[in-house]
Amino acid sequence: MTGHANVLLVDDQPAKLLSYRAILEGIDANLISAHSAREALDCLLRNECAVVIVDVCMPELDGFELAQMVREHPRFKRTAIIFVSGVALGELDRLRGYECGAVDYLPVPIVPEILRAKVTAFVELHSKTHQLEQLNQELESRVAERTLQLEEANRRKDEFLAVLAHELRNPLAAIRTAAELVGRADAPRPTIEQASGVIGRQVTHLGRLVDDLVDVSRITRGLIELQRERLKLSAVVFHALETSQPLVAERGHTLSISAIDDDLEVMGDLSRLTQVIANILHNAAKFTPRGGRIELGAERQGDEAVLRISDNGAGISAEALPQVFDLFSHTDRRLDRASTGLGVGLALVRRLVDMHGGRVVAKSDGPGRGTEVTVHLPLLEPVPQQERASGRPATSDGSPSRRILVVDDNVDAADALAMLLRLSGHDAVTAFDGVEALGRAAEFQPDIVLLDIGMPRLDGYGTARAMRAEPWGRDLTLVALTGWGQPKDRDRTVEAGFDAHLVKPVATEKLMEIIRSQTGGVRS
Repeated sequence: MTGHANVLLVDDQPAKLLSYRAILEGIDANLISAHSAREALDCLLRNECAVVIVDVCMPELDGFELAQMVREHPRFKRTAIIFVSGVALGELDRLRGYECGAVDYLPVPIVPEILRAKVTAFVELHSKTHQLEQLNQELESRVAERTLQLEEANRRKDEFLAVLAHELRNPLAAIRTAAELVGRADAPRPTIEQASGVIGRQVTHLGRLVDDLVDVSRITRGLIELQRERLKLSAVVFHALETSQPLVAERGHTLSISAIDDDLEVMGDLSRLTQVIANILHNAAKFTPRGGRIELGAERQGDEAVLRISDNGAGISAEALPQVFDLFSHTDRRLDRASTGLGVGLALVRRLVDMHGGRVVAKSDGPGRGTEVTVHLPLLEPVPQQERASGRPATSDGSPSRRILVVDDNVDAADALAMLLRLSGHDAVTAFDGVEALGRAAEFQPDIVLLDIGMPRLDGYGTARAMRAEPWGRDLTLVALTGWGQPKDRDRTVEAGFDAHLVKPVATEKLMEIIRSQTGGVRS
């Protein structure tokens, strides 16, 4: 640092300037000469000087006046001024010199060793002072930056607590009202059943909030271990849809799923990758206007499996996009301020994808223009498929593929369930009332029929009896999917020829278990 220090030599006699230079030759400083006080001032304005060696007696401006001018300028507060005089200065003159800002006084003839020692000391002092000032500035800058970070963290903490309180109060309010309805002696049975459904759904929502918070805490502390296995991406998507479909259906969205190649396989944790896709779908459903469109697809890109989930929803501003995967981040998507979430879901997505050696990217053209999230995961080399004894294609869980007819007058529910079944590897079609179901079944020849009970034109009981009367319907598996679950309802389905009775909302794993264990004739 001292090699950059400047020492200014000021004297109206060239011979003295040369002598100063000769004495100071070799010290770690740049030597600058000035022949007058005015020239010295000009040099000082152009250069930061550690030391000024100035002759007291000079024409026009003497050393006292130069020192006074230097001292009054804030730029030169760290500059040391050394007076040199061939005339012995009295006590009053010395006192005047110190008042003008001089730090030392050397009489002529100058002792070279003394001048070198003093200049070297002041140069080093100047350098260390400069270093200390730089360190102080850096410290102040870091303190200011840290203060801003703490203020931002405190703001986000307050915002998170406010959002958490909001997110907890909403389901608690619904549960409280529903509990009061259940507790009323005069409440009709349908009202009690509806209130019970509200309690179940809201408890599930609360459980999701708690699970997200616990997962974030465990990941942050490095407590999560992945249970890795070879997975088909289509199977992961299927499990994610089980979790996400209720919210998608509740908001009336259209969910379009492109076919996913069976050879897209990754090494990962099924539950955690399911959580990744479900969280993205959950966000898409939440921030898309009611009746919106969500699209899901996957493809191979080099050595990666790339899963895309896009929506035509609220979109994200360019300013908020870089923070969308940050913990407790809330982008300015005001479509549904009643349910913004905790700002945890997408943070979990990024951390879980990172743990799988992948990456996740969000894109948006701006507010109101939708969002696309892509998940990139390392691909495994495909394993040659073994020919199965049945000769039929296999589903994502390894069981034989079935032809399945889904019958429900709720079009969204029927389409969503058929979509799930197709994604799992089954051949699924739909019908929306009993009469249509009979015609479709005669043509499609299903192995299994998933049949709603309460339908227009012909209810599920009549449809089941009519199917059993047909030659193609004697061996098929009939499963009732209904909101009615009392013992008498189950007795009626048995009488009508059903093999199983499932109450809505159906546990998907239970349904898949029935499909896997089908004992009726399988049509090839």
